Amino acid sequence: YRYSPSRSKTKELLMSGVIGDVKSVHFEWLLDTTHGADYFRRWHRDKRNSGGLMVHKSTHHFDLVNWWLGSQPEVVYGLGSLSFYGKVNGQRYGNYHPYYRSTGSAAAKGDPFALDMKKEASLKGMYLDAEQEDGYIRDQNVFGDGISIEDTMNVLVRYQTGAQMSYSLTAYSPWEGFRVAFNGTKGRIELEELEKSYISAGNSHISDGVSHSQQLTVFPHFDKPYRVEIPESKGGHGGGDILLLEDLFGSRKRKDPLGRAAGHRDGALSILTGIAANRSFATGAPVLIKDLLELE
Repeated sequence: YRYSPSRSKTKELLMSGVIGDVKSVHFEWLLDTTHGADYFRRWHRDKRNSGGLMVHKSTHHFDLVNWWLGSQPEVVYGLGSLSFYGKVNGQRYGNYHPYYRSTGSAAAKGDPFALDMKKEASLKGMYLDAEQEDGYIRDQNVFGDGISIEDTMNVLVRYQTGAQMSYSLTAYSPWEGFRVAFNGTKGRIELEELEKSYISAGNSHISDGVSHSQQLTVFPHFDKPYRVEIPESKGGHGGGDILLLEDLFGSRKRKDPLGRAAGHRDGALSILTGIAANRSFATGAPVLIKDLLELE
């Protein structure tokens, strides 16, 4: 995620001081009814297995904010609910179809949320044909029983710099992508990306995170806003995958003023925001990061 050209360009702008000191961030991430629904078909749906989307998905986003701000979280408060997927919601909003799994089920026909693994060779070979070996059911009903993760999440975070973030994750949006805005003492930066949706491990997995459109804008105080050009890129995660592989396995080691390479401590700090959010979901109270783990 850090290596994506659009996110790297955003880091450059923040480091340049073009909007001064960042005081607040608003970050909205949208998972659509293809990609977002996919978390509710498989093992991720049980929070005991995955930790929910705060840990499994949002940890990447929290890492971006830590990196963009050059800081770490201090206190986290969150609200989360299962508001769209699951049997109760499926029946409430007319989306429920009476089947356990979709492949080969007559009841699943006509359900736009159903996944037929026989239609994609990669899904069939990796999952359907291997069920006798591992018992992994990949195509469960997203409006069935047994779902314990949230699909609607909102989180507030305060960082050690004093900056605050409002973060939102929705797993049933009609489009895939994100919007992030930084408010500083000299202006505002906005980044918006519309991404290509996909099914994990399906034939289209190479397009994971490939952007359909990107827009990066600076809004200075007392001056006209202007667009910032984002370098063209190819490959997954907005072009970040290729750069990451070059950094890991390339023959030439280069200094990176943006500090995009993340270490184990960065990983711990990113996931701690998600862990704290989960605890706040459960208790209804703010959670101090220092109470979860002593950090030096």
